[in-house]
Parts: sequence; C-alpha cells; structure tokens
Amino acid sequence: MNELERAVADAHRREWAFVLAATARVTGDLDLAEECVQDAYLAALDAWTRDGVPGKPGAWLTRTATRKALDLLRRDKVFRAKMPLLVEPDPEMDLTDATDEIPDDRLRLIFTCCHPALAREAQVALTLRLVCGVATPDISRAFLVSEPTMAARLTRAKKKIAAARIPYRVPGPADLPERLDAVLSVIHLLYTTGHTAPSGAGLVRADLVERAITLARMLLALMPDEPEVRGLLALLLLTDARRAARTDAEGRLVLLADQDRSLWDHAAIAEGRDLAVAAFRTGRVGRYAVQAAIASLHAVTPTDWPQVVGLYDLLLRIWPSPVVALNRAVAVAMADGPETALAEVERLAADDRLAGYHYLPAVRADLLRRLSRFEEAADAYRAAIALADNDAEREFLQSRLAEVVSG
Repeated sequence: MNELERAVADAHRREWAFVLAATARVTGDLDLAEECVQDAYLAALDAWTRDGVPGKPGAWLTRTATRKALDLLRRDKVFRAKMPLLVEPDPEMDLTDATDEIPDDRLRLIFTCCHPALAREAQVALTLRLVCGVATPDISRAFLVSEPTMAARLTRAKKKIAAARIPYRVPGPADLPERLDAVLSVIHLLYTTGHTAPSGAGLVRADLVERAITLARMLLALMPDEPEVRGLLALLLLTDARRAARTDAEGRLVLLADQDRSLWDHAAIAEGRDLAVAAFRTGRVGRYAVQAAIASLHAVTPTDWPQVVGLYDLLLRIWPSPVVALNRAVAVAMADGPETALAEVERLAADDRLAGYHYLPAVRADLLRRLSRFEEAADAYRAAIALADNDAEREFLQSRLAEVVSG
C-alpha cells in the first residue's frame, strides 16, 4: 500500500467504531449509518489525495458520514417510508448533547444492539461486527463456527431487526441490567480478539485490547455496583498486564512460565486484584469475577495450581463451556500431571463445539510431548498448525513440532 492507503486503512482500524457509533446516534438507523460510513471512507481516498490526510481523521470521517446521512434523510422522503428502522429523534433531544446516561457513543450503541428481542449470540455477534468493527471471519472463530454460518447469522439478525421494527434507541436505566450480560460478553470477546489476534503477523491487536479496557472502565463508571462489571475489568487488567512479556524481541511467542515478570505491568495487576476482591466480597460471584481470580493466581509465584483447578470447577458450574473445560485440563496437567489431563482432553475431543478450535490439538500435543509420546505429539502439532491462522502462534507450534520430530 502507498502512504495514503495506509492512512485510510489505519483510520478504518482505529476509528470505525467511533465513526459508526456517532453516525448511528444521529440517524437512529444502523444500516443507514453503516452505508454512510462506508461512503465516507471511500470519499477519504479522493479527498485526502487532493488535500492531504487531516490531523484528526476520525473527526473528518464522522463529519462526512453524518452530513451524508442527514442529507439523505432531509431530501428523500421515499427513503423514510421504506426504512422501518428509521427512528425520528425526539423533538426535545439535542443531538449535540453529550450528557446522556451512557457516557460514550460506542458503549451506548453496544447497549442498543444488545436488544432482548434478539438471540444472545446474535446480539453479541452483531455488536462485534457493526459497533466494534471486528471482521466476520474473526467473529466466527470466536464463536467456533464457520465463516458462512456466522455471515448467515448476522444477516438473519439484521432482517429480524427490520421485520420487528426494532428501533436503535438509547435504553433507559431500567433496561440496562437485563442487557448487561450481553454487553459484558461483547467487551470480553472484543478483548480476546485483540489479546491473541485470530489471524495476521502480530500476536496482539493493541487497538482492540485498549478499546475493550476503555469500554470496561466506562461501564464500571455507569454501573459501579455490579460485581460482574468489576470482575470483567479486573480480568482484562490482570491478563493485559503480561502483554510486554508475551513475545520476545523478534515477536516470537513466550509461554507464561518463561516470561520475564519484570516486564509485567504491576500497577495493573494491583488494580485488577483489588477489583477482583471487591467483586467477591459482594457475594454475587459470576464468571468474570472467577476468571479474574484465576488470572490473579497466575500473577503469583509459584502458582497454586490445585487452587486454580478448584476455581475452574467453580467456573464450570457457573458457565459450562468446553473451552473452560479445556483450560481446566491445562491446570490439571500442572497440578496432577499430564497423563491425568490427557484423559480429560481426549474426552473433550469428542465435543463437536471444539471442532476447528486449534487450541484443542495444541494442548493435546503438549501433553503428549511431556509424556514422550513424540510421534502422536507430532501429529497433534500438525493438526494445530493447520487450524491456526496467527503467525506468532503458528511459528511457536512449528518450533515445537521440530522438537518432537527430532525426539
């Protein structure tokens, strides 16, 4: 790409969520907002070639998108009649007023997309795609489904919104709690998509990680008495505190046990621990608070692996998930040995929900390697490599494959 194309691509990666959320707030119509934002990015290629890249690309894109949207709304009455999602702003609403209950357009629109009329997975997937700008292939990996399946789900969700004439309005304070779990899921998936990028050369997408942490902080300011909001922010801080040590100078993956802990963000660890403790003290412990407690134990040397296994047992009761069960098996390997853990992993291999999940053969390969069953380990590493799309993870798996092949 030339310099201009790189600038537009960077603006798309960094500013999409801001621009779409701000435009949707003006239009009240997410489809119209998305169309106008896409047109704004196309317009940028021409305008920035002529005038140069503006100092604030996001502000330029937002102005262009909202002006186009307002122009369409003003001059096309037929369009108004045909678009069931179009919601006229309340006469008393000042669209320039930033003193709403929800302090950020992105967080406001996440709550709006998480409408209870939609199925939970549709709420989360649609919000990740349209509000957070996560690509459909990356969402499909997060949900452990194929890309065509996820694309079809997103299409059905949009059609249901149109057919049910669901408006994209700011929910009132009474409606916030029932949408909280879906919003937490969105922010968590946004973080995990950035923490280990599903594809590409880099292990981490820092823009998504930082966006998720910012949204979690905003959510805590909005709902400070919700223990799961504390738990989510704690989990993100404790996990992200290790970011600088997760790769070496050449960008190669470094496992937790081999990381230089002096590189960890100890201020973030302290803040995360305080939030996790505060969440547990409420007596209303949910899955994010439990995961935060597990992350907190990983920050201690030596790690109390039996206690980690016990917390995973609690997490499985709260949130039955094959991914949680796989993570528990990793902890069991550290507490009770690889042979015990391997038996659990072999049972999980029969779960269709983990088909295509590259961490399953990767964990199995590591356990077989530790048991000196090198030929079986090599086959498992090859299976994991075939499924992994992140270059840093693939390189790590290939190095382990070379080790077991050489015995």
